Amino acid sequence: MALEPRADSSTENSVRPSPSDTVIGFTSEQDPNAFETPISGLRAQTATDFICERVPFRVAVLSMRLLVIEDEPKVADALASGLEEEGFRVRVARDGLDGGHRALTEPWDLVVLDLYLPGMDGLEVLRRMRASGNRTRVLILTAQDSVADRVRGLEAGADDYLAKPFAFEELLARVRALLRRGREVEPEVLRLADLELDPRRRRVTRGGREVELTAREFEVLAFLLRHAGEVVSRTRLVEHVWDENFDSLSNVVDVTLYHVRTKVDRGFPEPLIHTVRGAGYVIREPDHGR
Repeated sequence: MALEPRADSSTENSVRPSPSDTVIGFTSEQDPNAFETPISGLRAQTATDFICERVPFRVAVLSMRLLVIEDEPKVADALASGLEEEGFRVRVARDGLDGGHRALTEPWDLVVLDLYLPGMDGLEVLRRMRASGNRTRVLILTAQDSVADRVRGLEAGADDYLAKPFAFEELLARVRALLRRGREVEPEVLRLADLELDPRRRRVTRGGREVELTAREFEVLAFLLRHAGEVVSRTRLVEHVWDENFDSLSNVVDVTLYHVRTKVDRGFPEPLIHTVRGAGYVIREPDHGR
């Protein structure tokens, strides 16, 4: 992975390591600049190196939303930057109260949770998530690597545990491993009636006829197919296919759905994609005239 020169004139010959070559999470007492210390002997990998047994991970990751709950600015910023470079949609909460609220009220594929937070500690955030029935995967981060801390976190419902300081590459591998668990049951090709979407080949066909889609249209159709039969709201589509900087007043979602519907349903007697007025969109089996 390419390394960029530092802007600091006092270190003209030094380089800034990329996120995958970085150690994150040293406390200021240990070394305030240690989060930028490169690791030797590790090979940087992109998400394309991690292909699920059944669903290509690079395709799946495009719509994955991660919440990072971390109060230390350097750590939070390094995590957000590195994960976004790998294609994830990342949001950061900098205290337990905000993080707990967002974890309980917004849809996430995974939460990266520091244990020692202002407002509400990470264990309490985790307990409230599990008590509410929220099964979102949680990766705990902590500067305390005692057996007792690990046991408390795992017994509270954490899915994995990583002690600070840690290599970003290890965190990335653990994130990918956690996310793959829930996707192993998905088929290699997503099918509904005579519609097929192949994530690996980025290919869509209906009735054996190829359907040409833009990258965004492909993501929208893949998301609908993964939630076939469910009414998917406009807000949910924005959260998983666009990002938080999207202009909610624009009609881009409606226009994109119009193009997807036209390309998928045009020329067929039974449409698969439907608008549910006031609620969103749904893709479902044909009604066959009923």
